[in-house]
Amino acid sequence: MKQQNSLTEVEIFCDGACSGNPGPGGYGTILRCRGKEKELSGAATETTNNRMELTAALEGLRQLTRSCRVTITTDSQYLVKGMTEWLPGWQRNGWKNSKKEPVLNRDLWEALVEASKPHQVAWQWVRGHAGHAENERCDTLAREAISAMQVRN
Repeated sequence: MKQQNSLTEVEIFCDGACSGNPGPGGYGTILRCRGKEKELSGAATETTNNRMELTAALEGLRQLTRSCRVTITTDSQYLVKGMTEWLPGWQRNGWKNSKKEPVLNRDLWEALVEASKPHQVAWQWVRGHAGHAENERCDTLAREAISAMQVRN
């Protein structure tokens, strides 16, 4: 990967999945830097698809040990719009949405804000299940994590 302005460029691809919503859920994340890749996945017994989408991005960011230029690619408009459009209003309004109701998944949004702070993060949306290789792989990782958890339980 190129280094510009002394920041290493990192790509994070992420996806979440749920078997039922709510229900058992999983996430899959791929980190790519300097030609190397690392895959992450995990699962939760009772969660939502949106929580798994946020968790996938969060777990990717948590892997970074120094400031980077990061592109996060996801098929979740909820995640992209939340981080690029809705967040300032939520924070300004005391974590209330446009209907004056508490923002769902506030704990994960706040964790994403903190995890993003040291980095220059660009959020990129791709259409899900449309043949994007890394998005498809993340979906597979998420679904395999759900299956593995269900076998253990």
